[in-house]
Amino acid sequence: MAHITITQLAQQIPDDAAAYEYLERMLWKGKPVCPHCGSINDHYFLNAQGEGRKTRTGKISQRRVWCCKDCRRQFSVLTGTIFHGTRVNLRTWIFVLFEMTSSKNGVAAREIERKYGLAPKTAWLMTQKIREAMANKSGQKMVGTIVADEAFIGGEPKNRHADKQFDQTGRVNQKSNKTPILCLINADTGESHTRVVTDVSGDTLREAMAEQVDKERSDLMTDEAKAYKRYAWEWQSHQSVNHSAGEYVRDRVSTNKAENFFSQLKRSVSGTHHAVSKEHLNRYLGEFDFRYSTRELDDAERMAKLIGQTRGVRVTYKRIKMA
Repeated sequence: MAHITITQLAQQIPDDAAAYEYLERMLWKGKPVCPHCGSINDHYFLNAQGEGRKTRTGKISQRRVWCCKDCRRQFSVLTGTIFHGTRVNLRTWIFVLFEMTSSKNGVAAREIERKYGLAPKTAWLMTQKIREAMANKSGQKMVGTIVADEAFIGGEPKNRHADKQFDQTGRVNQKSNKTPILCLINADTGESHTRVVTDVSGDTLREAMAEQVDKERSDLMTDEAKAYKRYAWEWQSHQSVNHSAGEYVRDRVSTNKAENFFSQLKRSVSGTHHAVSKEHLNRYLGEFDFRYSTRELDDAERMAKLIGQTRGVRVTYKRIKMA
């Protein structure tokens, strides 16, 4: 797939009608697929080519509507995707998708709000829906050489506002509210899986890794933390480097891949987003996992992969807000 820029994308999609055709090409590959019954027969196109369709309010919509020959239900390319029921024009959606896949540091919802003239809640919901689509939901466990490391996301107690510097007894509040996360990177495939964990104890890390890695067929590389050594026998092999002794690389053994991931993540959280709540942190981690795992692809290929992952993801504002 040829490299593409935002200017070229805007030329390809001059209006909303072109945006629908673009999404149909990306998702259906030229053959409309009914999202209700899965039929790929020659479905009926309900509005003539190049013509808009009048809505109940009398407005002209460019939405391309089809009728399934088998189940007789109507559908469009938006049905059953993150775009389902949206009131934002599809052209804007595609541009925001491109920005979030091509920007190494991500894009803040406030920036999307300013660029595209959206309401704050609308911009925030769009970015959260896209992050939901970016999440790895394959369910396949990683196999190979796994680099594991943990980090803490959040601000330092000393940087709190003055009214939060002290606890109820008047003493200085030094308790950290940082959120622990675990990063697993497959050194063989370059795939990254990161998630929020309750703590960094051996039992917690063991459970989190067991859900994502086939340990009996994989080799583990970590630092000298005792939490990993406790269950090292469950892995095919376990090797570690001793950071406290100044050892960071020994032959092929290193945790530098995870450290590099954390470096990019923390710069982006503090520089682009400024703050991320614990409730929504997993979605942001999924976003960075997606970009890290697809870093060998160009922007056009990465965007095509993300569009393919928008199917089957229905997210509402209420569900995200209460997550």
